[in-house]
Amino acid sequence: MKKILIVDDDVHIGNALEDVLCKEGYQTLRAYSGTEALLVLSQAKVDLVLLDLMLPGLEGEEVLPHIKDVPVIILSAKADLEEKVALLLGGAVDYVTKPFHREELLARIAVHLRNAQGNGSLCVYSYKQLQLDAASHLVTVGCQEVKLTRTESAILKILMRNPTQVVTKSLLLDRISQDTPDCTESSLKMHISNLRKKLREAGAGDCIEAVWGIGFKLR
Repeated sequence: MKKILIVDDDVHIGNALEDVLCKEGYQTLRAYSGTEALLVLSQAKVDLVLLDLMLPGLEGEEVLPHIKDVPVIILSAKADLEEKVALLLGGAVDYVTKPFHREELLARIAVHLRNAQGNGSLCVYSYKQLQLDAASHLVTVGCQEVKLTRTESAILKILMRNPTQVVTKSLLLDRISQDTPDCTESSLKMHISNLRKKLREAGAGDCIEAVWGIGFKLR
């Protein structure tokens, strides 16, 4: 059973998190301050930490550098972009802004636990609601799994690795040939169409945009 440490001084939020996690089969530990969190971590082995930032005593930003070899998901009402980037570069594996959706948080927890279990060998890409595990080719929208072919998964991986750029058709064909040999210039449009349909039906919307005469990008 995976063990998750909840670090939050808000009793109501902590209780709600504990209830959700226990129903999903996780074991939970609680800490109500940064100092208490470090004490718990020194006495127990946990698989993942949910860390609030605004804590009494040591704040979350001060606690994070002391947590080693355990994935940390920041849960905070702070939504400043620069702060998010700094925390992700500082060791957090994810940043979820309060209030959050239960299903999305559970999906992110599951992804990072899989990643940690593989000792970092898995590569997980995220874009809005989309999560793609490049090793297992598992794709989820929120907590819903999307069944993709190997070619569709390879296409999506390239687009998610370049989320702000237009990927040209020639570059796309060249890169995905490393993962799948069955995609040609004549079949690429069909693969993209099938991929867009599956993601749309899973609730991701029209997230792949065709840029006329050039290629494709995430919307």
